[in-house]
Amino acid sequence: MKKYIFLALLSLSFDHACADTLTTPSFVIDIQGCEEGVVSCDNVVYIGTSRKTGKSIRLRGKTLHTLCADGVTPCRFLGYEFRKGDVYYRVLEDGRLLVMQGKKVLVEEAGEWD
Repeated sequence: MKKYIFLALLSLSFDHACADTLTTPSFVIDIQGCEEGVVSCDNVVYIGTSRKTGKSIRLRGKTLHTLCADGVTPCRFLGYEFRKGDVYYRVLEDGRLLVMQGKKVLVEEAGEWD
């Protein structure tokens, strides 16, 4: 019994990485990688899976924020951004997925965070 209590307390002492899932009509997107409580992070992972084909893509990216009045400090969290060549993927806090190539919109869908 003491062993289980110790293991439970030990697990609480570690920082847990954030993991969120956004489900849109066409995709299931898993966002992983930033530690809980970190305001800005450049090591976010996007795993997007097509609900139609089951194919997936894995990308690395960063968090998006507005800047505070000093022009340097991140303020309000907006979402995440990932790039693959000239295509960028934005997963926004309000549950929107936006995939663009230059100014051309490839995908724009609203979803629900799990």
